[in-house]
Amino acid sequence: MLFLPLSKKLELKGINKAVSAIICILILILFFAGVITLVIWQVQDLAKDKEKLQQQLSYKVEQLKQTIDKKLGISPEKQEEILKEQQHTLKGGTAQAGGNVLSSVFGFIVDTVLVIVYIFFLMYSRHRIKTFILRLVPENEKQHTAKVITDITHVAHQYLTGLFMMIIGLWIMYGIGFSLIGVKNALVYAILCGLLEIVPFVGNITGTSITVLMAISQGASGGMIIGIVVIYAIVQFIQGNILEPFLVGKEVNISPLATIIVLVIGALLWGIAGMLLAIPLLGITKIVCENVEGLKPYAYLIGDEKKEKKGAIMKKIKGWFK
Repeated sequence: MLFLPLSKKLELKGINKAVSAIICILILILFFAGVITLVIWQVQDLAKDKEKLQQQLSYKVEQLKQTIDKKLGISPEKQEEILKEQQHTLKGGTAQAGGNVLSSVFGFIVDTVLVIVYIFFLMYSRHRIKTFILRLVPENEKQHTAKVITDITHVAHQYLTGLFMMIIGLWIMYGIGFSLIGVKNALVYAILCGLLEIVPFVGNITGTSITVLMAISQGASGGMIIGIVVIYAIVQFIQGNILEPFLVGKEVNISPLATIIVLVIGALLWGIAGMLLAIPLLGITKIVCENVEGLKPYAYLIGDEKKEKKGAIMKKIKGWFK
């Protein structure tokens, strides 16, 4: 859905359908390769302060031990014994854990290759899939069905493109904000906070919490911690009131309750990929329900009336500058 417009433009210029699909896939691979390279570069920079970070962590651990001693009456020596017992128990499963890691890595590589193959064939065979769907419906419903397919394509593309652009915007805002207050390796945390935005409600809080915890482990002052929280609040305000209405739009009008439920179901079915696909798939389901008479009540239940008032939000924003 994300690369469909580009594929169409390439095909209009006379490029073969298979070649245009391959070009789109190469762009996708290069993008992720660039992000991974950037993260590795920043992590290597973070590793330079490894000794200092270990000292800070040791200091925090000692503080925690003293707190446990005071509050729960468990001496640091007793805590060490408990930890050693746990480590001894875990050693037995080290070989099994190593095998699980290798299995997971191999599975990830296989899944990645399969996803690339899926993308290629879905792009290459999209006209055949559309024709198949149209052949399933009666002649008098073909025109209406074609419109529904077009609407579905538009919604999925609008959501994914808007989300992609919004994540780029969040990277820039978090990167500038974290750099200004002096967070070390600000770019890594900016990328993390932006990528986690694909999971509504939970992702942005998780990314900011990780940033705060890492800053504390690096010996950050109270002022820096407050600064991170303030930046998070400002970015979330800009995202909710400016970026989201402009970039994502009102096409995917999903109620908060339906969003949470579908995210949980997506995570149970397909993990992180399921959480990413949950919202656009629910938006597609909503469009289908809106166009089938007997399913319209479900479309109403899934939808969110507040997001329909996009014009009112824009008027409010414009009013700030009058």
